[in-house]
Amino acid sequence: MKVAVLVFPGSNCDFDCVHAVEETMTDGAVERVWHTTEDLTGYDLIIVPGGFSYGDYLRSGAIARFAPVMNAVAKAAEAGVYVLGICNGFQILTEAGLLPGVLRRNTGMKFRCHSSMLRVARPDTAFTSEYKQDELINIPIAHGEGNYYCDDETLAKLQANGQIVFTYDDNPNGSLNDIAGIVNEKGNVLGMMPHPERAVSDLLGSSDGVRMFTSIMKAWRERHANVN
Repeated sequence: MKVAVLVFPGSNCDFDCVHAVEETMTDGAVERVWHTTEDLTGYDLIIVPGGFSYGDYLRSGAIARFAPVMNAVAKAAEAGVYVLGICNGFQILTEAGLLPGVLRRNTGMKFRCHSSMLRVARPDTAFTSEYKQDELINIPIAHGEGNYYCDDETLAKLQANGQIVFTYDDNPNGSLNDIAGIVNEKGNVLGMMPHPERAVSDLLGSSDGVRMFTSIMKAWRERHANVN
Protein backbone atom coordinates (compact mmCIF):
# COMPACT_ATOMS: atom_id res chain seq x y z
CA MET A 1 0.00 0.00 0.00
CA LYS A 2 1.54 3.28 -1.12
CA VAL A 3 0.82 6.29 1.10
CA ALA A 4 1.41 9.98 0.37
CA VAL A 5 1.61 12.50 3.20
CA LEU A 6 1.26 15.98 1.73
CA VAL A 7 3.50 18.80 2.92
CA PHE A 8 2.57 22.49 2.65
CA PRO A 9 4.62 25.43 3.93
CA GLY A 10 3.58 25.47 7.59
CA SER A 11 2.59 21.80 7.89
CA ASN A 12 3.76 20.47 11.25
CA CYS A 13 2.15 17.04 11.56
CA ASP A 14 3.55 15.40 8.44
CA PHE A 15 6.30 13.52 10.29
CA ASP A 16 3.75 12.39 12.89
CA CYS A 17 1.61 10.95 10.09
CA VAL A 18 4.62 9.23 8.53
CA HIS A 19 5.48 7.69 11.90
CA ALA A 20 1.88 6.55 12.44
CA VAL A 21 1.80 4.82 9.05
CA GLU A 22 5.15 3.15 9.65
CA GLU A 23 4.07 1.94 13.08
CA THR A 24 0.57 0.69 12.22
CA MET A 25 0.35 -0.23 8.53
CA THR A 26 2.52 -3.29 7.91
CA ASP A 27 1.89 -3.10 4.16
CA GLY A 28 2.38 0.66 4.00
CA ALA A 29 5.19 2.40 2.10
CA VAL A 30 4.94 6.08 2.97
CA GLU A 31 6.40 9.20 1.36
CA ARG A 32 6.21 12.92 2.12
CA VAL A 33 4.94 14.73 -0.99
CA TRP A 34 5.54 18.46 -1.58
CA HIS A 35 2.60 20.76 -2.32
CA THR A 36 3.82 21.57 -5.84
CA THR A 37 3.37 17.96 -6.97
CA GLU A 38 0.83 17.68 -9.78
CA ASP A 39 0.47 13.90 -10.08
CA LEU A 40 -0.49 11.47 -7.30
CA THR A 41 -0.96 8.46 -9.56
CA GLY A 42 -0.08 5.20 -7.85
CA TYR A 43 -0.90 6.21 -4.29
CA ASP A 44 -3.54 4.21 -2.41
CA LEU A 45 -3.94 6.63 0.51
CA ILE A 46 -3.36 10.38 0.62
CA ILE A 47 -3.04 12.03 4.02
CA VAL A 48 -3.53 15.78 4.28
CA PRO A 49 -1.91 16.50 7.67
CA GLY A 50 -2.42 19.10 10.33
CA GLY A 51 -0.45 22.26 10.90
CA PHE A 52 -0.78 25.84 9.76
CA SER A 53 -0.54 25.67 5.97
CA TYR A 54 0.70 28.99 4.61
CA GLY A 55 0.53 30.31 8.17
CA ASP A 56 -3.29 30.27 8.16
CA TYR A 57 -3.05 33.96 7.30
CA LEU A 58 -6.52 33.83 5.78
CA ARG A 59 -9.11 31.23 6.74
CA SER A 60 -7.41 27.99 7.67
CA GLY A 61 -6.80 26.03 4.47
CA ALA A 62 -7.96 28.85 2.21
CA ILE A 63 -4.57 29.24 0.52
CA ALA A 64 -3.54 25.59 0.53
CA ARG A 65 -6.63 24.63 -1.47
CA PHE A 66 -5.03 26.41 -4.48
CA ALA A 67 -1.78 24.42 -4.29
CA PRO A 68 -1.10 22.32 -7.42
CA VAL A 69 -1.26 19.10 -5.43
CA MET A 70 -4.92 19.69 -4.54
CA ASN A 71 -5.97 19.23 -8.17
CA ALA A 72 -4.27 15.85 -8.00
CA VAL A 73 -6.03 15.08 -4.71
CA ALA A 74 -9.40 15.87 -6.29
CA LYS A 75 -8.65 13.55 -9.24
CA ALA A 76 -7.50 10.79 -6.92
CA ALA A 77 -10.59 11.13 -4.72
CA GLU A 78 -12.83 10.95 -7.78
CA ALA A 79 -11.04 7.75 -8.77
CA GLY A 80 -11.76 6.21 -5.37
CA VAL A 81 -8.37 6.67 -3.68
CA TYR A 82 -8.62 6.95 0.10
CA VAL A 83 -8.05 10.49 1.40
CA LEU A 84 -7.65 11.33 5.09
CA GLY A 85 -7.64 15.00 6.11
CA ILE A 86 -6.61 15.65 9.72
CA CYS A 87 -7.17 19.00 11.47
CA ASN A 88 -5.79 21.57 8.99
CA GLY A 89 -6.18 18.81 6.41
CA PHE A 90 -9.92 18.71 7.15
CA GLN A 91 -10.05 22.48 6.76
CA ILE A 92 -8.25 22.22 3.41
CA LEU A 93 -10.64 19.54 2.16
CA THR A 94 -13.67 21.71 2.96
CA GLU A 95 -12.07 24.75 1.32
CA ALA A 96 -11.37 22.63 -1.77
CA GLY A 97 -14.97 21.43 -1.92
CA LEU A 98 -14.06 17.78 -1.35
CA LEU A 99 -16.13 17.80 1.84
CA PRO A 100 -19.14 19.96 2.71
CA GLY A 101 -19.28 22.58 5.44
CA VAL A 102 -16.71 24.90 7.02
CA LEU A 103 -14.53 25.02 10.13
CA ARG A 104 -15.01 28.20 12.15
CA ARG A 105 -13.28 29.68 15.20
CA ASN A 106 -13.86 27.68 18.36
CA THR A 107 -16.50 28.96 20.72
CA GLY A 108 -14.67 30.98 23.34
CA MET A 109 -12.15 32.01 20.64
CA LYS A 110 -9.40 29.93 22.26
CA PHE A 111 -6.99 27.32 20.89
CA ARG A 112 -7.88 23.93 22.36
CA CYS A 113 -5.15 21.32 22.83
CA HIS A 114 -6.00 18.29 24.97
CA SER A 115 -7.40 14.77 24.95
CA SER A 116 -10.88 14.44 23.46
CA MET A 117 -13.39 11.62 23.65
CA LEU A 118 -15.02 10.77 20.34
CA ARG A 119 -18.02 8.57 19.68
CA VAL A 120 -17.87 6.30 16.63
CA ALA A 121 -21.09 7.09 14.75
CA ARG A 122 -20.29 4.84 11.77
CA PRO A 123 -18.11 1.75 12.16
CA ASP A 124 -18.75 0.53 8.61
CA THR A 125 -16.48 2.87 6.63
CA ALA A 126 -13.04 2.17 5.20
CA PHE A 127 -11.62 4.27 8.05
CA THR A 128 -13.54 2.79 11.00
CA SER A 129 -14.20 -0.92 10.46
CA GLU A 130 -11.97 -1.86 13.40
CA TYR A 131 -14.14 0.16 15.80
CA LYS A 132 -17.54 -0.65 17.29
CA GLN A 133 -20.79 1.30 16.98
CA ASP A 134 -20.93 4.11 19.56
CA GLU A 135 -17.51 3.17 20.95
CA LEU A 136 -15.81 5.99 22.82
CA ILE A 137 -12.20 6.57 21.76
CA ASN A 138 -9.57 8.96 23.06
CA ILE A 139 -8.15 11.06 20.20
CA PRO A 140 -6.43 14.40 21.01
CA ILE A 141 -7.32 17.74 19.48
CA ALA A 142 -5.15 20.79 18.77
CA HIS A 143 -6.96 23.57 16.90
CA GLY A 144 -8.30 27.08 17.04
CA GLU A 145 -10.75 26.70 14.15
CA GLY A 146 -12.43 23.35 14.68
CA ASN A 147 -16.01 24.49 15.03
CA TYR A 148 -17.75 22.54 12.25
CA TYR A 149 -20.71 24.28 10.63
CA CYS A 150 -23.01 23.73 7.67
CA ASP A 151 -26.47 24.89 6.68
CA ASP A 152 -29.63 22.94 7.53
CA GLU A 153 -29.91 21.38 4.07
CA THR A 154 -26.33 20.11 4.17
CA LEU A 155 -26.78 18.76 7.70
CA ALA A 156 -29.90 16.88 6.62
CA LYS A 157 -27.94 15.32 3.74
CA LEU A 158 -25.07 14.34 6.03
CA GLN A 159 -27.51 12.65 8.37
CA ALA A 160 -29.55 10.98 5.64
CA ASN A 161 -26.44 9.64 3.88
CA GLY A 162 -24.72 8.51 7.06
CA GLN A 163 -21.76 10.78 6.42
CA ILE A 164 -21.17 11.75 10.06
CA VAL A 165 -18.46 9.34 11.21
CA PHE A 166 -17.28 10.80 14.53
CA THR A 167 -18.98 13.03 17.09
CA TYR A 168 -17.57 14.63 20.23
CA ASP A 169 -18.74 13.15 23.51
CA ASP A 170 -18.02 16.50 25.19
CA ASN A 171 -18.06 19.11 22.42
CA PRO A 172 -14.88 21.19 22.96
CA ASN A 173 -15.31 23.72 20.17
CA GLY A 174 -19.02 24.30 19.54
CA SER A 175 -19.30 22.10 16.45
CA LEU A 176 -22.78 21.72 15.01
CA ASN A 177 -24.40 18.52 16.29
CA ASP A 178 -21.09 17.62 17.98
CA ILE A 179 -19.59 16.73 14.57
CA ALA A 180 -15.91 15.76 14.74
CA GLY A 181 -15.46 13.96 11.41
CA ILE A 182 -17.36 13.34 8.17
CA VAL A 183 -16.94 11.43 4.92
CA ASN A 184 -17.94 12.29 1.38
CA GLU A 185 -20.89 10.50 -0.21
CA LYS A 186 -18.63 7.88 -1.82
CA GLY A 187 -17.09 7.14 1.57
CA ASN A 188 -13.44 7.34 0.48
CA VAL A 189 -12.64 10.85 1.80
CA LEU A 190 -12.63 11.44 5.56
CA GLY A 191 -12.02 14.76 7.29
CA MET A 192 -11.68 15.04 11.05
CA MET A 193 -10.35 17.64 13.46
CA PRO A 194 -8.89 15.26 16.13
CA HIS A 195 -5.45 13.75 15.50
CA PRO A 196 -5.42 9.92 15.21
CA GLU A 197 -1.72 10.02 14.32
CA ARG A 198 -1.05 11.34 17.82
CA ALA A 199 -2.87 8.38 19.38
CA VAL A 200 -0.84 5.39 18.23
CA SER A 201 0.95 4.62 21.51
CA ASP A 202 -0.21 4.32 25.11
CA LEU A 203 3.01 6.13 26.03
CA LEU A 204 1.49 9.21 24.37
CA GLY A 205 -1.79 8.84 26.25
CA SER A 206 -3.82 6.70 23.84
CA SER A 207 -3.47 4.04 21.17
CA ASP A 208 -7.06 4.43 19.96
CA GLY A 209 -5.87 5.93 16.68
CA VAL A 210 -4.13 2.72 15.64
CA ARG A 211 -7.34 1.11 14.48
CA MET A 212 -8.04 3.91 12.03
CA PHE A 213 -4.87 3.10 10.14
CA THR A 214 -5.42 -0.65 10.36
CA SER A 215 -8.99 -0.14 9.13
CA ILE A 216 -7.70 1.63 6.03
CA MET A 217 -5.15 -1.10 5.42
CA LYS A 218 -7.88 -3.74 5.79
CA ALA A 219 -10.12 -1.90 3.29
CA TRP A 220 -7.22 -1.62 0.84
CA ARG A 221 -6.44 -5.34 1.13
CA GLU A 222 -10.07 -6.26 0.54
CA ARG A 223 -10.25 -3.97 -2.48
CA HIS A 224 -6.98 -5.32 -3.83
CA ALA A 225 -8.17 -8.92 -3.37
CA ASN A 226 -11.41 -8.18 -5.23
CA VAL A 227 -9.52 -6.59 -8.12
CA ASN A 228 -7.25 -9.59 -8.43
